[in-house]
Amino acid sequence: MDNNGKLWNSNYNKVMVTNFCLYFAFYITMPLLPIYLSEHFGATKDTIGVVLAGYTLAALLVRPFSGYIVDSFNRRKVLLLCLAANCLFMGSYLVAGSLFLFTLFRTLHGGPFGACTVANSTVAIDVLPPNRRNEGIGFYGLSNNIATAIAPSIGIFIYQQTGSFEWLFWIAFAVSIVGLVCDSMVDVPLKEIVKNKSKISLDRFLLTRGWMIGINVVLVGFCYGVLSNYLAIYGKEKLGITNGTGTYFLILSSGLIASRLLGNRTLKKGLITRNCGLGLMLSSFGYGLFVFCQNPVGYYISALLIGLGNGHLWPAFQNMMIGVAHHNERGTANSTLLTSWDLGIGFGVLAGGLVVEYTDYHQAFLLMFAIHCLATFLFCLKTKAAFMERKLDQKLS
Repeated sequence: MDNNGKLWNSNYNKVMVTNFCLYFAFYITMPLLPIYLSEHFGATKDTIGVVLAGYTLAALLVRPFSGYIVDSFNRRKVLLLCLAANCLFMGSYLVAGSLFLFTLFRTLHGGPFGACTVANSTVAIDVLPPNRRNEGIGFYGLSNNIATAIAPSIGIFIYQQTGSFEWLFWIAFAVSIVGLVCDSMVDVPLKEIVKNKSKISLDRFLLTRGWMIGINVVLVGFCYGVLSNYLAIYGKEKLGITNGTGTYFLILSSGLIASRLLGNRTLKKGLITRNCGLGLMLSSFGYGLFVFCQNPVGYYISALLIGLGNGHLWPAFQNMMIGVAHHNERGTANSTLLTSWDLGIGFGVLAGGLVVEYTDYHQAFLLMFAIHCLATFLFCLKTKAAFMERKLDQKLS
């Protein structure tokens, strides 16, 4: 392995490319799926919420076990198996000719995708030199931030030019295969697998030391679930912005990238709670602007603020979760973080669909803003103190 204290080593770069491919393939179709389900299958708004939530539910169910598997078996083999399954299900959308089949494939796809993100992020930590780990975790997220910056815009552009969702599904399938090929060339360091002979318990699958962090991530994920899944229809029906969804995600992801680069300076110093608090406040202000300033100016400025906020808070939450985990619990720590995010996204998609069906979009986004404010207060009052008490690395603050 070519670590030798080098952050941008070849193994880390390949893992970054794979992470980009995973999220690019996911986000190139995500903002348009509600429209696809509505136009091709005649799905109602609450049905769309249920269909999209199925994917997240499957990922949610699989991730706790995938963390345990990643910690208990050969990580490279687990990762490649999960990536191969992800490719298979990505291609299944091309043959889904009914709402039932699409729902089935979409739900089942959540399993391998959830396992891939856990395994790949854990391998990324393994190939990083220890003295660059906090910084490397922060940069790792840039790969999916860049994917989320360009994938929705590319997807919307292709759809506008071709009017075909089939093109998008083929591109997503091809990009997934590229990710599989890249990770097949990663040299993962072999580590002795310590078998846990204790009785099966919750802490084998979820990092119970990080439960407060997990709750905070659930609340943040809820808000993003509402925003990302109903933004396109809301902009089109309520604000008359027919071609602005791609621009919105581009601005949001640009904010994510900028804050990742700026925030890594404080992450390198171990000041992760400062990054997290700043990110939560920026995002809360952005969500508030989105809800109460219903015009194109507020719409696009909110994207920048939410992007800046999430770019600060996500790597901070990940470092916090890793910071309260032992070395043989990295997979479990990553799966706990991502499970919390999935749970929040799933609740957000489902609750958003129900609120929209029985009231309107404004009420759904008002709920989103309230939940994010709650997440900010919870971090300041409880989560930060819980982390400071349980952290294993005394250099972190």
